[in-house]
Amino acid sequence: MAGRLVIYGATGYTGRLIAQRAAGAGLAPLLAGRNAARLAAVAEPLGLDHRAAALDDGAALDRLLAGAGAVLHVAGPFSATWRPMAEACLRNRCHYLDVTGEIDVFEALAARGEEARARGVMLLPGTGFDVVPSDCLAVHLKRRLPAATALELYVSIRGGPSRGTAKTGIEGLGQGVRARRGGRIVRLRRGARTRVDFGDGERDCLAVGWGDVSTAYHSTGIPDVTVYFEATGQLRLLDLLSRNLRWLMGTAPVERLLKAAIDRQPPGPSDRARARGRSILVGEVRDGDGNRARSRLDAPEGYTLTAATATAIAERVLAGDAVPGFQTPGRLFGPDFILRFDGCRRRDLPA
Repeated sequence: MAGRLVIYGATGYTGRLIAQRAAGAGLAPLLAGRNAARLAAVAEPLGLDHRAAALDDGAALDRLLAGAGAVLHVAGPFSATWRPMAEACLRNRCHYLDVTGEIDVFEALAARGEEARARGVMLLPGTGFDVVPSDCLAVHLKRRLPAATALELYVSIRGGPSRGTAKTGIEGLGQGVRARRGGRIVRLRRGARTRVDFGDGERDCLAVGWGDVSTAYHSTGIPDVTVYFEATGQLRLLDLLSRNLRWLMGTAPVERLLKAAIDRQPPGPSDRARARGRSILVGEVRDGDGNRARSRLDAPEGYTLTAATATAIAERVLAGDAVPGFQTPGRLFGPDFILRFDGCRRRDLPA
């Protein structure tokens, strides 16, 4: 399957970063989205083609994907956008990539894996910070302890979210914290708390419903998966609201109010903030005999890394490095894939 790369959602904060990176890599992607004027403002300075197409217009999506080899879908929240784009990719035999971190989207795409395989199409969600570094770390830990039955991932993100990421977080407030137990995704009654050393002393962490609850299981087969984030002030507030006002936080009026407040904020971290930011991930696996393995991955700020990993994956897919069906980054490219990116360093820790 050869053809051009289409970046859909190129006018958003993350989409712009990826478009710039892809143009610099010589991929000459076609930029797409709903608004032609906003697309032109992004595409023309980069010397790229652009085309408007709405996700609810199947015929327009078919025209957009004619001759395309892969779509990099960057228009969130993906809970509302993955289906029309993935179905258009299946119709047009075009590989589907995205940058989601949403558990339900991963699981829904995994359920379409056989259909995709039959059509020669790869479904590869999570090609950005969600979940490339953490998925590669999970696969590395599985390699270190093949009999592992439990995986815990700890994430410290030292930088702010974009509007899109913040809105996705708002949508999850009414769902509670999810983890995987015995291979099944479950809701935890209360947000689990723990402490972990990210390399500069122990810090408080809170359990979150991160995409690895889905992808780490598909990548490694480990049946118990829990993900924790460093407990920043903002996360503590969200945890308090979700535990004590979950019935209210999940209602449409409150979601609209919170999203309107987000729209009044800057679109995402500044270039200076991204340059200063960094990410640290720690993972631990255990088996039934009490054996453990721990590793840490140091990485750049999340949006910077997303632009790098998503572009590199798109380039590899267009070159033929694709396996039809549902895939995850760590399973497809291996645990050492993340180490090819500037600023990414992995270290095995004492158990």
